Amino acid sequence: MAQWTSAVGAAQLARLLTSQQDRPAGPGARRPPAYRALADGIRLLVLEGRVPVAARLPAERELALSLSVSRTTVAAAYEALRTEGFLESRRGAGSWTAVPAGNPLPARGLEPLPPEALGSMIDLGCAALPAPEPWLTRAVQGALEELPPYAHTHGDYPAGLPALRSMIAERYTARGIPTMPEQIMVTTGAMGAIDAICHLFGGRGERIAVESPSYANILQLMREAGARLVPVAMAEGLAGWDVDRWRQVLREAAPRLAYVVADFHNPTGALADEDQRRRLVEAARSAGTVLVVDETMSELYLEPGLDMPRPVCGFDPAGSTVITVGSASKAFWAGMRIGWVRAAPDVVRSLVAARAYADLGTPVLEQLAVNWLFSTGGWEQAVEVRREQARGNRDALVAAVRRELPDWEFEVPGGGLTLWVRTGGLSGSRLAEAGERVGVRVPSGPRFGVDGAFEGYVRLPFTVGGAVAEEAATRLAAAARLVETGASGGSEPPRTFVA
Repeated sequence: MAQWTSAVGAAQLARLLTSQQDRPAGPGARRPPAYRALADGIRLLVLEGRVPVAARLPAERELALSLSVSRTTVAAAYEALRTEGFLESRRGAGSWTAVPAGNPLPARGLEPLPPEALGSMIDLGCAALPAPEPWLTRAVQGALEELPPYAHTHGDYPAGLPALRSMIAERYTARGIPTMPEQIMVTTGAMGAIDAICHLFGGRGERIAVESPSYANILQLMREAGARLVPVAMAEGLAGWDVDRWRQVLREAAPRLAYVVADFHNPTGALADEDQRRRLVEAARSAGTVLVVDETMSELYLEPGLDMPRPVCGFDPAGSTVITVGSASKAFWAGMRIGWVRAAPDVVRSLVAARAYADLGTPVLEQLAVNWLFSTGGWEQAVEVRREQARGNRDALVAAVRRELPDWEFEVPGGGLTLWVRTGGLSGSRLAEAGERVGVRVPSGPRFGVDGAFEGYVRLPFTVGGAVAEEAATRLAAAARLVETGASGGSEPPRTFVA
C-alpha cells in the first residue's frame, strides 16, 4: 500500500528547484556536487512546506529530463535524502517525502514561534506585537462587568453580539461609509472571516485572483480550500497595484473571488491610492468578481499627518462587489481573535447560515472586550501607542539592516508592519534555513508567492526594536555569509539573547 497522499510533478518540482538558485559563487565559495545540491534543494522545499510531507516525487528519469541532468544525479540525490530521513521508497509505489524522526512537521504558513523558544531565537516570522497595556487588562475587566446578562443565555451569537455589530457599523459610518448592523458579521479573527467567504463563494476548483506577493497564511488557507490561485503581479517597490493588469486577469480568468490588501499591503507595505481603489472596484464589477478587501492594517499608518484614502468599499455604494474584512489582531493584539465582515445584508445572512456547520460563533468575552475598547475611546489610545511602537521598531530595523546588509534593497513603507526585502541575489529559502542555525527566524519570499516566485526576497516585520533589532540584523548578516560561502551545517548554535 502506498504511503503518499499527494504528488508533485516533474515540471512543477523542477520549477521550484530552479527558483532556489543562488547568485554566482564568489571567491572562496564551495559548490557542492550536483547530486548534493539537488538533495539540498528538495530538503529545503520539504522543510518550508512548499512540497508537502508524504508527497510522491517524480520518477528519477522524469525529473532528470525536466532538470536536464543525468539520471545518476537524481538517483544519488534520492539516496542521500533516504539516508537523511527526508525520503521513503517502496518498490512499485515510488518515493515520497518524509521528515526524520524527532523533527517537527513543516508549516506551510507563518506559525508563531513557541514562547519558550524566544530566549535563543529572534522571531521575525510573525508580524505581531505584544499586547498594549494597560488597555488589554482594562478591556477584559470592562468585559467581565458586562458579562452577567449574556451568561444567562446560551452564548451562541452566529452573527456576533448585537452591541458589537452596531458599534462596528457606526465606525464605518463615521468613516463616510453608511453601514447598518445587518451588514456586519463578527468572526474569529480575519482568518475566520476569509475562510467563511472562501467556502461561500470559492468552492473547490474555483479561481481566486491574488496579489503576487500576498499574505502567506491567506494563500495557504485558499489552497487548503481547494482554490486555484491566479497571481497578479504587484508593481515594483511601493507602487502597488497595476490596475490594467488586474483588469486583464479578471477579464480573461474570470475568477469568482479576488483578494487584495489595499491598506499597507502585506508583505510589501504599499498603500493603494484612491484612483487605484476606484479602478479595482470597477474592474471587479465588470468581470463579475467579488472583491475581498483585507483592512487589517488600515489603522497602522506610521507617518504623522498621512492622509488615508477612502475605504475600498466606499467605491461600491451598491454593495454588490466589495466584501470588507477587518480585525483587532494587527492594530491591537493578535491574541484578541476578533474579526468582522462588512458586506451586503444578503451576503451576511448567507455567511451566518453557513456558520452553523463551522464554529457557531465567536467568544462572547472577547467581543465584549473589543466593544468596551470601541465605546470608551480605549481603542484609539491603544492604537496610537501601537503606532509609536511600530514606528520606532521600523526605524531601528531599517537602520540596522542598512548597516549590516548594505546590498539588500527595500523601500520604507508609511505604515503596516512589514519590510519586503530583496536579498542581493541570495536565495530566501537558504537564508531562512541558515537563519535558524544562527538564531534568527525569517520567512522566505516564496511563502508569499505562487509556484516558487520571490526566491530572492525575505519579509522582515517591525516586531523588534532597539538592541534586539541590531542583533537581528547581525544574525541575518551571519546567515547571509553562510549562504554566500555555501556552508552547510556545523554552524555555531544560536546565542541566548535577553532584551
